[in-house]
Parts: sequence; structure tokens; C-alpha cells
Amino acid sequence: MARAVVIGYHLIWTGYGWWLPNDPRGSGSTVVRNDVLKDLGELHYGRKRVQPPRATVKQFLSESAPRLMHSRISFDEAARKAIAEAFAETIRTERYTCYACVVMPDHVHILIRKHKHSAEAIMECLRSRSADKLRKTNLSPPGHPVWAGGDGWKVFLDVPDEIRRTIRYIDDNPLPLGLPQQKWAFVTPYDGWPLRPALVR
Repeated sequence: MARAVVIGYHLIWTGYGWWLPNDPRGSGSTVVRNDVLKDLGELHYGRKRVQPPRATVKQFLSESAPRLMHSRISFDEAARKAIAEAFAETIRTERYTCYACVVMPDHVHILIRKHKHSAEAIMECLRSRSADKLRKTNLSPPGHPVWAGGDGWKVFLDVPDEIRRTIRYIDDNPLPLGLPQQKWAFVTPYDGWPLRPALVR
């Protein structure tokens, strides 16, 4: 059976303190390095298939907050705009193609077309340059981590319908919080790539 060819990367990562190694939703971590967090729950590598109730997650976040080395970070409108500006600069200089992006108060979703850079390299580039932007514009306290540790989440997409579904999901992400959809100039409308125009549904 032929192996599916990846055509896009859905990348997700969170601000500092929002997704810890032993989060009840699962995580991308293989070890809990901070001893004061260990008794909050068991480590589960990967996102759990059955997600816990919202109340369970809220309780975990509440109990973990006073144990963090730094305060949990939230991105206001100015910080979200600065993060998006850093993404725009990175996408332009590295020649990435972005099909969707949302910068939430506590996490990011971005959909990048397959590139010569790996998904891991793209995520690290976007994370590091946006963190630098926040520090240079004094939108992040000196010495305060911007992004959570670990590798974040990577979802590899291999058919155009998955790209379209993910675009809708990312675009609608702000709505449950009462925030408007985000429109960024660096986002390119999806044209069905890599299918020929005549084959695009």
C-alpha cells in the first residue's frame, strides 16, 4: 500500500504554563522535570483519545498555577498582534506558505504547506522569533518564558479535504471565547495544492 504524502503541517503550541507535562489531556512530554508538579497527576505521552471534562482541566490549571516558576502568561491584543507580525516576517523570509493562523490568548494554531524545512524546524523558528519580538517590544517581562516547553503538537495532513477542514477549525477557534475571526495578510487562500486546478473539487 502506498504511503500517504504529507502536504501540510498543522502546528499547535501554548503559552508558558498552559499545558504542563502531566496535564490531564495528555502532553508531548516524556518526563516531569519539576518535582513540585509531579503529584498533580500521571504523565501521559500524547493527547488522550478521550478528553477529560472541562472542570477537570480547570482544576488542574488552578492547582498548578502557584507551583510554576513564573506566572502563567496570557497574550492581550497588543501581544497577539506582535506575535502575528513576527510570523509574517518569518513566513516572508523563509518563504513558507501559510493557509491559516490564529493567535489565541493562551495558544497558537498555524497551518503551513509542506516545505523543505521539517515541521519541527518551522515550529521552532516561529516560536523563537515571536518570543524575541515580544521581548524587544517589552510585551513580555524580562526573563519570563513566552512559550511552554516541549515540542508542541504536529498534525500531518495528506489530502486537500484535511487542509480545508483544518482551515475551518483554525478560523473558528476564537468564536467560543467571543472573539472575532482573525484575518492576517500573510495567510494565503488554499487553492487545492498539490492537485491540478482542473481536479480541485
